[in-house]
Amino acid sequence: MRITAIRATPVAVPYRAEEIWAFGRRRGQVSVLVEVETDEGVTGLGEAAAYPSADIVLAVLRGIEPLVLGEDPFAVERLVRRIELVGTWHHVKATSPAIAAVEMACWDLAGKVCGQPLVNLLGGRFRDRVECFYYVARREPEQVAAEARLAVKSGFSTCYLKVGSDDPHADVERVEALRDGAGPEARLRVDANEAWAPGTAVRVIGELARFGLELVEQPVSGRNLAEMAYVRSRIDVPLLANEASWTRFDQLAVIRAGAADALSVDNQLDGGLLNLKRSAGIAEAAGLPVVKHSLGELGVALAAAVHAIAATPNFTYANQAYGALLADDVTVGFGGGIDGYEGGRVPVPTAPGLGVTLDADRVARYAELYRAEGASFAFTDPLALTRSHALPKF
Repeated sequence: MRITAIRATPVAVPYRAEEIWAFGRRRGQVSVLVEVETDEGVTGLGEAAAYPSADIVLAVLRGIEPLVLGEDPFAVERLVRRIELVGTWHHVKATSPAIAAVEMACWDLAGKVCGQPLVNLLGGRFRDRVECFYYVARREPEQVAAEARLAVKSGFSTCYLKVGSDDPHADVERVEALRDGAGPEARLRVDANEAWAPGTAVRVIGELARFGLELVEQPVSGRNLAEMAYVRSRIDVPLLANEASWTRFDQLAVIRAGAADALSVDNQLDGGLLNLKRSAGIAEAAGLPVVKHSLGELGVALAAAVHAIAATPNFTYANQAYGALLADDVTVGFGGGIDGYEGGRVPVPTAPGLGVTLDADRVARYAELYRAEGASFAFTDPLALTRSHALPKF
């Protein structure tokens, strides 16, 4: 079997509520759907988040095409190494989602040809369902509380809230509202997206700790591991590395610096599902759990992640997914909004490969939406970039 073509389709799928974080916002998910065709008529599916943009993903796909066409999709290690070393695309985060989408499609092809769900090719089932958290956007306290109530009603056990605003008091009010809405038993996680200086982080997290936080994600810059280690040594809430932890090389550095209690891992930011498994293995050797990070994903990428997580023991926390935000999807009977989750968990697909099928009508609809409005789906709020790092007063 040989790869004969790569087809790429950018799509824009709306969110039911705008995503808002410390440095920006977006109103929907832009992804590039990838179809890898073969000389035996079997097609593999992949998906790349539009990171840092759909145009860059498409450019990378065109750039790596000469390294992919004619190759054996079963030889995943050889193919990715060829892209990284012969093509000199290695270790560049901005090019990784496109490469990971091709690798994902190769795994889908392998599973389809073997007649096996991907989980069986990645080590077999360690779990039958993968837990995900409920994503609560950074909104007014009453809206946060309402989303938390919906999360619990929908069966989610973990709520994730964006913090890191200009006003730390507002963050405290939002987390208090989250706890009030979710109730005493729910697990709460907050993410500051590197927004705080170390002293600010220690002060704010100290105030938020009374709400029983499960994890605080990347409170300070991920480019200064000494600062992360400093903050970690002075807070009582476990620290989750994210922006510091996007590749296995980054994760090794975080471990050596003693800068986190848990690590985010992401196949799209580190070149594929095999590297996601490697990341988890590095963390397991260090005695640390891992959490799946997402740049935003539709049903294709969600299915791929679910297979990998289900086959890997140390994914012990709820993982990031976008079901709470998405208004729709492009797959048949998988992913989508809240209804695609069973008690906050995603069942591992049982059909061969990724186990998902594209809905041609919805792909066409959201491809047209991308052409018409794609540029407006992701934008940065300039006011969020003028934040002060002064120490808050409580």
